[in-house]
Order: sequence, then structure tokens, then C-alpha cells
Amino acid sequence: MSVQRVLSGIQPSGRLHIGNLVGALQNWVRLQDQYECYYFIADWHALTSQYADTSQLKEFVKDVLVNCLAAGLDPEKATIFAQSRVIEHAELHVLLSMVTPLSWLERVPTYKEKQSEVKDKDLNTYGFLGYPLLQSADILIYRADYVPVGVDQVPHIEITREICRRFNNFYGEVFPEPEGLLTQFPKVVGTDGRKMSKTYNNCVYLSDPPKEVEQKIRTMTTDPQRIKRTDKGDPELSPVFQLHKIFSTKQEQDEVAEGCRTAGIGCIDCKKVLIKNLFTVLEPIWEKRNHYLKKPDLLEDILESGSKKAREVAVETMLDARKAIGLGGLK
Repeated sequence: MSVQRVLSGIQPSGRLHIGNLVGALQNWVRLQDQYECYYFIADWHALTSQYADTSQLKEFVKDVLVNCLAAGLDPEKATIFAQSRVIEHAELHVLLSMVTPLSWLERVPTYKEKQSEVKDKDLNTYGFLGYPLLQSADILIYRADYVPVGVDQVPHIEITREICRRFNNFYGEVFPEPEGLLTQFPKVVGTDGRKMSKTYNNCVYLSDPPKEVEQKIRTMTTDPQRIKRTDKGDPELSPVFQLHKIFSTKQEQDEVAEGCRTAGIGCIDCKKVLIKNLFTVLEPIWEKRNHYLKKPDLLEDILESGSKKAREVAVETMLDARKAIGLGGLK
């Protein structure tokens, strides 16, 4: 039995943060030892919302690549590539757009959600409306068996499956239906208690120097009931404790929770434990980031080599898709 294929991507719409690390990169590293993995930097997807200012796009692509490698992705195990270097993604996107009803795109939950959330950008573009279609092309062109997603992202996989079935019904069995590889992505809170997001400017970035990480944690929001050191609190109301659930041991979680409830420890003491554990996770990443940042030629070679390998698969898929539709040669 052949090894099954996994496909996933990440947008270079800004610098990566610890939410991206625990929500995607650490999972990607685990999967690369179990599946044939294709991981791409979704630079075209970044344009769906960042089209008006692309001045930092190259730097963000570099940041994603460096962080992928620093987190433990191995180019010898996984194919790491840039979406825009595999032009066949765009070709398949065009073909899929011919058969996809407009209503399917309009009903994707995140379409209206993001339009209501993002006030500083004009998202009334086809690129934004059609990004689930481009996403479908990303998946189908590699005939991926699985796409790692959280429960909230299942609708994106379902629309890909629907588009896949519709295409196959018209033209024959060109694409297998991909399945979501359900993964428990922990919710990572930002320094202000909301979900960690570049939009909210509340992130701990993987590129932040140690002193900045420490400062961000030290000034984080905590339980509002603990105004004085002697006030008792509820750890579940503290964003700091939510990060403890991800980065601290069960014993440490129990100790800081008890200290919070009894006022046995202060918020600074609680934060010191979290800072220590964050540094344990981030120090190896910082070291590897510094290594790769000194080797720009190596970064280019890794991205170009991965993109070449990905394109070989994409070209083969497109030959089958064109043939099924009746495009191409006359013989």
C-alpha cells in the first residue's frame, strides 16, 4: 500500500507567532513522519486580503519558510514549496471556476465573517470570494488524501469535496475526494485575552527576541479580580493560565491555579513560570532561525527544489484534467 498524501498551507500575511506554531507547524512536523507531506507557502492566498500593499510579501514568505524549518520541518521528508511557483494551481483554479456555482462560494461561513471583522480593507473582490476555490485547486492538484484541519475548518474541506464530485461527474474520475484530518488545534490567546491574531496586534512572534517575549508576557492581561497581591482569583479568567495549559506541565498548571485561587502566588510569579516554559520551546527555534537566516542561498534552494518537485506532480495532474475536459491536443 502506498503512503497516503497530506496537503496543507500557510499564508504569508505577516510574521508567524506561537499560535501558528502550536496550531499548525508542530502538527506538520509530526505528520511528516507518517505521510507523504506537501506543505506550501500560500502567497497567492495572501493577496486575497493584502493585495493593496505587497511591500513586505517577500519578507513574510521568508519568515514562513525560516519558521517552518526552525520548527522542525525536514525538506528531505516533506515537500516545502511556494504556491506561486507552481503555476498549475492557477490553471486548475480557472477550470474549477467554470463548474462551481456562485452560491457555493457565498455560503462559506468565513466569507461573511471576515467581511464583517475586517474593516480596514476592501474585501469585495472576486479573489476574496473565490479563495475557497483556489484552496480546492491547491488540494486537488496534488490528489491529496488528507488535509489537516480543526473542526471550524471542516466546511472548507466539504466545499472541496463537493467541487471534486461535480468535476468528476462532468468529466470522469480525475480527482479523489480528500478527507479532513481532524486535529485538535488549541486556542491560543493573545496578550490582551482575545484570540492571538496579527489583526489585534496581540501576538508573541517567533521572531521576537527573548527580552521582547518576556516583556509581552509580563504585561499580559490577568484575572481582573486580582487587583492586589492578596486578592484571590479564578485562573480560568486569566489569559496567562490559558497559555499555561499549552506550555506548562500538569503539575505546574495545578500549582499556579491553586496559587491564584488562594492568593498564594502573585501574577508575576505565575508569569515567570510561563516565561520559563515558553523559552524552553522557543530557544531551539531561535537558534535554528539564526542558522537559516545566515544562509539565504540555502533557503532559496530549499524553496526552489520543493517547488520543482511539487510542480512535477501538478503537471501530471493537469495533463489528466485537460484530457478529461477535451483541452489540448487534437489527436
